[in-house]
Amino acid sequence: MALDQNKQETLSEPGASAGKFSLWGGLLIIAALIAGGFYYYNHKTASTAGKPAASPWRNDPGRAIPIQAATVQSGAFEVYLEALGTVTAAQTVVAHSRVDGQLLKLHFKEGDSVKAGVLLAEIDPRPYQVQLTQAEGQMARDRAQFENAKADLQRYRILLKQDSVSQQQVDTQEALVAQYEGLLKYNQGQIDSAKLNLDYTRVTAPISGRLGLRRVDVGNMVRASDPNGIVVITQEEPIDVMFTLAENELPKVVQKVYAGVRFPVEAWDRTQKNLLGRGTLMTIDNQIDIATGTVKLKARFDNKNHGLFPNQFVNVRMKIDELQNALLAPSAAVQRGSVGAFVYVIGDDGKVSVRQVTPGEEGAGKQVIAQGLTADERVVTDGTDRLREGSSVEIITLDGKPQTLPAADKKTPPPTSAKQP
Repeated sequence: MALDQNKQETLSEPGASAGKFSLWGGLLIIAALIAGGFYYYNHKTASTAGKPAASPWRNDPGRAIPIQAATVQSGAFEVYLEALGTVTAAQTVVAHSRVDGQLLKLHFKEGDSVKAGVLLAEIDPRPYQVQLTQAEGQMARDRAQFENAKADLQRYRILLKQDSVSQQQVDTQEALVAQYEGLLKYNQGQIDSAKLNLDYTRVTAPISGRLGLRRVDVGNMVRASDPNGIVVITQEEPIDVMFTLAENELPKVVQKVYAGVRFPVEAWDRTQKNLLGRGTLMTIDNQIDIATGTVKLKARFDNKNHGLFPNQFVNVRMKIDELQNALLAPSAAVQRGSVGAFVYVIGDDGKVSVRQVTPGEEGAGKQVIAQGLTADERVVTDGTDRLREGSSVEIITLDGKPQTLPAADKKTPPPTSAKQP
């Protein structure tokens, strides 16, 4: 039995070895397929890396690239400086009571416009009326004593001539008269002070302007030392706007201001869509803020339409110059690259060329071109990212329809094209 069992185990070994070889062969084939696929993928990716994405216009050189364009024009250009500003009242006054007392009446409505000298409030005048009466009584008593002393002095002088009194008595009486005379002046000062305090019980508007909210109610005690006062008055007609300019823009303004030029100033709302008022530059501060590198300026507005309100933030535009016969191109047409500023000029053959330009002032979507262009030339304003030197273009509108612009002026030869940036 043992011999038969050994024979059976010996006969089964070749089959087991064949199964193991088949399993390992399958694994090796799968591994080879995976390695080959990975190699093919890496090789394909490396061969296409760095190549630009396909573009229908670049693959087809004869096809025109759709762009938008505008014509360079010659005309006047207004140069503005822009800044952020804060509206400030021309004058702001807190209406105070100048004496202590109980508030009896208010003669105004909150938000009203008032004129200077208008009665605003009344303080209880009775304590100050009593003080005036006392001062006047003191004055009457001292005046009577003064008149009596002056009469005695006249009699002493007559008796001195008759040798009935001594010179010393006369001198003493003269000193007494002078003393009463000084006392009368003091009493007059007391009367004037009492009258003034009585007048101060009527609080009047020191300036013309608009009233704010009342700060005290009737029946309360008010004091001259109270910093809150009774009501605040702000002068809104005219009104001022404070704004700042960078120090490098100051030379454009300061010399003309010192020469007497009054620059026109506009105030716009936060969105720069609504014009709030027009005014003129009043003055420039006498020093530059070293922390910000800016200088303060003040403009005045008549504010008849009440478009400006104290402490309001506005956008300020100040006209400092007006250029005549300037070459104007849309700001979107001017590109900037390694060679500086340049534009794409459309030729009569429908192809573009790169033209280096020297830009000047800019504003309101317009760019002044100092050098590099002539009037009536056509420049690309949109679609420049697909253009190259010599690209064929088709001018279209915003809705995709073809557009025809005036041809370039052929009388003036165009400047030499700059290198492609």
